[in-house]
Amino acid sequence: MRPLNREILAIALPAIASNITTPLLGLADAAITGHIGSAVYLGAIAVGGTMFNMLYWVLGFLRMGSGGLTAQAYGRDDGHAQAVVLWRGLLLAAVLGTALIALSGNAGAAALRFLDADGATASLAQRYFSIAVWGAPAVLGSYVLSGWFLGMQNARAPMWVALWTNVVNIAVSLALVVGAGWKIEGVATGTLTAQWTGLVIGLLLMRRYRPRRVGIRTLLQGGGLRRYFSVNADIFLRTLCLVAVTVWFTRSGAAAGVTTLAANALLMQLFMLFSYFMDGFAYAGEALGGRFHGAGDNASLHRLVGTLLRWGAWLAAAFAVVCFFCGGPLLRLLTDRPEVVAEGMLYLPWAALVPLAGVWAFVWDGVFIGLTRTRAMLASMAVAMLVFFAAWFVSRALGNHGLWLAFCLYLLVRGLAEWCLYRRA
Repeated sequence: MRPLNREILAIALPAIASNITTPLLGLADAAITGHIGSAVYLGAIAVGGTMFNMLYWVLGFLRMGSGGLTAQAYGRDDGHAQAVVLWRGLLLAAVLGTALIALSGNAGAAALRFLDADGATASLAQRYFSIAVWGAPAVLGSYVLSGWFLGMQNARAPMWVALWTNVVNIAVSLALVVGAGWKIEGVATGTLTAQWTGLVIGLLLMRRYRPRRVGIRTLLQGGGLRRYFSVNADIFLRTLCLVAVTVWFTRSGAAAGVTTLAANALLMQLFMLFSYFMDGFAYAGEALGGRFHGAGDNASLHRLVGTLLRWGAWLAAAFAVVCFFCGGPLLRLLTDRPEVVAEGMLYLPWAALVPLAGVWAFVWDGVFIGLTRTRAMLASMAVAMLVFFAAWFVSRALGNHGLWLAFCLYLLVRGLAEWCLYRRA
């Protein structure tokens, strides 16, 4: 195997393991809650988890911005810049996490109104939220550390943090719910404990690098701070565009009826599985691309892009074949409702097309984050979002087929736009 492929896999495989492990936090909470005694607790966990997803998703720039800037500093062998990115990110994570706690009452109430949960579910979800929100600084700090480790070419540290976070979550939640009978409070406390444990483990792993101490005046210095916030603001706005497409996709599916909504949700799970794998290679593009860019090694950067595109093409083709030919059994594995399976089979070809349409978007996103070309990434996302809404509007007569067509075009345009912008640089 070529050295570049080994470097890619050294980043991608642990990152894929981390990606697959991450949803287990919510799955463990749901499994434990499902044995409390009432379905309303399951609903509360689902609503509470969605509330946090809405808040944390848009703050994902803390990971992505830290990763690209650190990778470039690593490529330059600039230990001071590496430390500045780390401490500046952790400072911002602490400020934003504290702000989330301070505003949690209003933020939680607004999220519950948006999700339109019934009275009993909303009350329990609010109780879960009010406890677990104290983990916000830990979650955001872990985002920064995850990006920093990736920039330092280390994808194993985030993997170990994710694994231990899940172990602690399951152990504490079981002890409090089954052992102490705490119910929803036990699940929330288990999640909270796991989040802070993950941060502590990440900080302990970070100490092995012996990052330099940096004064607060340096962290708040004008030029570096402006660039840091410019990069993160672009990623934040890009995430809002992504959320807009995702929310509209769900909303349009819901308007078509509960069976179509359920079928779309199951088919999107197949796409999410693909994204867990492709994100691993995107992380490799982020870490290695940023390193090569920081070192001024454009030849290695171009080889990296070509190699990642080939890896992505093979993965996308494999997922498309599996989805198309094994989609029926997979749907039946996910649900026992025959009407939902039948509805899903109608749109299965679209779900099989999604990996082929979206593979470039994943690869280029990783490369652009590593290069900190976040303004170009934002521009491509904005164009793709406009294409999505325009295609949905034009093809509304096609019903749910039109919605899937719009989604495939959105993914394809994202990748094509970034490819064009990369070639123009």
